[in-house]
Parts: sequence; structure tokens; C-alpha cells
Amino acid sequence: MASKESEAVRQHWAAARVAFEQQTSEGDQELADHQWAGLTSEPPDVDYLSVQGRPAVWIVPHDATSDRVLLCLHGGGYVGGSRVSHRKLFAHLARAVGVRALVFDYPLAPEHAHPAQLDDTVDTYRWLLDQGIAAEHILFTGDSVGGAMAITTQLRARSIGLPLPAGAMPFSPAVDFEAAGASYDANRERDAFFDRDLVRGLASLFLGTDGSPDDPFVNPSYGDLTGLGPIYIQVGGDEVLLDDAQLLAAAAEKAGVEVRLDVFPEMQHTFQMAAGRAPEADDAIERMARWARPVLGL
Repeated sequence: MASKESEAVRQHWAAARVAFEQQTSEGDQELADHQWAGLTSEPPDVDYLSVQGRPAVWIVPHDATSDRVLLCLHGGGYVGGSRVSHRKLFAHLARAVGVRALVFDYPLAPEHAHPAQLDDTVDTYRWLLDQGIAAEHILFTGDSVGGAMAITTQLRARSIGLPLPAGAMPFSPAVDFEAAGASYDANRERDAFFDRDLVRGLASLFLGTDGSPDDPFVNPSYGDLTGLGPIYIQVGGDEVLLDDAQLLAAAAEKAGVEVRLDVFPEMQHTFQMAAGRAPEADDAIERMARWARPVLGL
């Protein structure tokens, strides 16, 4: 049975659904980010350092090794989310792994359509490499659409000759903007936020007039994942996006990539946001940390 603490995530998504249907204005985005961040406790023994000239924050746990980095890609349907909403979540993860993390803001739709988000993320990855961090010491992680970009960024980086990172930890990855998965029906009454119409509406904002949901840089299951580092995927059992995670895992396995998929029963989309409060979120963070350390050579 789901813990009472995890109920806060369900309540958050139910309220977010109401706000979405009322077409919350752009001016409310900062408030929405703070409400999202409110799900997560403030982890102890972590410093936050602004990055000069970039909309980014270094997350530095007090005992972190300095030469390994998590590149953190926030979710928000490509229309919301920020380093403000996700700073504490990724701080919990960085602290558990024992490494630094970088979380940054990328351009949002509808003002910036695909591939603006991907281009900015690749640029941030290139910047990290230019700081002297070896590619094999960088691990991508992200939730929802950030989870998708944890894979699509690798495909784009490879296409322009950049080295691949050590691996990726997408959780609740949103990859299927055609919303074709059977879990949209099976979990329709359990998912507090998403349904097919909502996801396809987000797709129209994100893809604009020229983008396509079967673009491998949108849905990596259409791409060639051969040669990518290991992938660890987490997803909530009550999500309509459950099949997105399974689709990504199947594509990776078919390409010969080492992949692990953990489904957490009764959990909502990005339930890890309750880190420091809900036992299921803390368990998920610790599983990611145990998986990440050997991938990073720790």
C-alpha cells in the first residue's frame, strides 16, 4: 500500500490538472515551480552555486567527489519546470551518489519549439566537457521529458561527434507523444494528471508546425540506441506513461544496451519529487544511487 506521505504527489498532480485546464498564465510559472519544489524536503549538507553566464546551478554535496557529475534535465512537459522546481530533488540524488550535479534551465515551448530544448541541452553538455569533466565521468538523469532528453541528447551529441556519457537514469520518461500506449487506458482512472488528450496537446505546443512525434530526437525508441551506456529507468505503476518507460526499455534492450526497469506500484508520475518525505521516493533515490556509483567508477 502506498504511504500516506506519497499522497502529496497525487494531490499535487490533481491540483496541477485543474490549473492546466484553467490555462494558468505564463506569469504563474514561478509560483507553479515553487509549488512543485514544495514536494521535496531540503537535503542537508548541500551547497548551491550559481553558474556565471548560464541559467544553471551547481549542486555540491559536502562530501562529493569533484570529477564526477550528474547532468540533470528537469521535467515539465517542455512548457514548465526549472532549476527552481527541481533543485532539491537532484540535490537528494547527488548527495546519495556522492557527486556534484548541474541543473539548468532550457528554453520552453510554445515560445521555443523543438529542437530548441535539445540544442540547449547539447550545448550545456559540451560546456561541461569544456570544463575538463571526462565524458565517462558524466551521467545524464532527468524526469518526464527530461528523462526523454537523457537519451535524445546522447543521440544528438553522437551525431555531431561528441563523446557519449557513462550512462543515463531517466525516471518517468515521456517519450511517446503519439500517446499510443495501452497504459493510457489501463491507468486512466489512477493517473491524477495525464491522459491522451493532454499529452497530444503538449505535443502540439512542443513540436510546433514542423516537428514530428516519430523524430528520433523526440522519441528515442525510433532512433539507433546501439553503443549507448547503461540505462536505468524508473516509473510509477499508476502512470498512464508506464508504457513509455517500457517502450524505451525495450528499444534499448533490442539495441544491445544494458537496461534496468523498475516499476513502483501505486506511484504517480515523478513520485521521486517527494524525496526526503515519502519512503517510496527515498527508496527510488537510493536505488538510483546504488546503480550510479559503479557506472561512474565509484
